[in-house]
This record gives sequence, structure tokens and C-alpha cells, in this order.
Amino acid sequence: MSEEFRRSREEKEDKEKVIQIRRVTKVVKGGKRMGFRAAVVVGDGIAKVGIGVGKAAEVSAAIRKGVEAAKKRQIDVTKRGSTIPHESWGRLGASKVLLKPAPKGTGVIAGGAVRTVLELAGISDVVAKSIGSPSAINTARATVQALSNLKKQDDEEALRGKKLDIKFVQLA
Repeated sequence: MSEEFRRSREEKEDKEKVIQIRRVTKVVKGGKRMGFRAAVVVGDGIAKVGIGVGKAAEVSAAIRKGVEAAKKRQIDVTKRGSTIPHESWGRLGASKVLLKPAPKGTGVIAGGAVRTVLELAGISDVVAKSIGSPSAINTARATVQALSNLKKQDDEEALRGKKLDIKFVQLA
């Protein structure tokens, strides 16, 4: 295997981060059965990201199941350089997330699960605000929804049938 091929394959490999592990119980006839729930974000660091939740009797099995679920639900993220093309909202339950484009060099201004999702999606300059419920799973899913709502300028021009004169964030 050539050195170039191996390096390019390693770069494309998905990164995974656990955003939450919780101990959960299921009430059964004989009492309570303990288990674990793991919320995992998987992304390639370029333009794909997904979130998954796994439940199992052991932590490692729950994480593995979460990774498999996240890989199945990956989305392609529309980017403009190192930021997003326009402002976007995402909502899930009582959690809302606002994403705003930022100039180059700003960094990821976000906290918790939102930061993890944006970093694994390959977005390095963005401002995010989480409003409402601080639930890690819901804010992460709301962030993925906000990223899936992003539109490409070419697609929007084709849809409207005219050239758009939109002032996007200046990229240095």
C-alpha cells in the first residue's frame, strides 16, 4: 500500500466523541435492571457529522451502539470556507440553537455538545447560542438540524431563477 493512499485513508477516518453517558434503569418484575445510555457524535472533520444514542448493560457496548447509530445518520454540511454560509436555527423539543457565520480566525464560540458537533463537522469559525433546555442530546440534535438547514448559494439562485447579491461573511 502506497504512503499517499494510506495517509489519505487515515485522514478520511471518522472521529468520535462521547457527549454524555448516563446510568439508566428499567423496572422489571424482579426489580430494577441497570444499564447505560451513551450519546456519541461522529464526524470526519471536513463536512460530515452525525449523532447517535446507544443503550446497553455496559458502557463500552453503549458507546459502540451509539457510534453505529451516528454513522447511519450522518449528514453533509454546507460550508463556506471555514464557516457557514448564513445564519441558521435548529430546534428539538425545548432546545433551540442559533448558528451565525463568523470571520476567519474567530474560532468556535459555543459550549458543550454544540461545540463538539461543530468541531467534528469541520467548522472552525462560527458563533452559536443555545437557548432553552440545556439537554446535551437535544442541543446536539438541534445543532445537526441547524446544519442540515444550511443552503448553498448556487442552489438558492437556481430555485429563485435569479442571481443573488448577498453579503456573506468576508473570508480573508
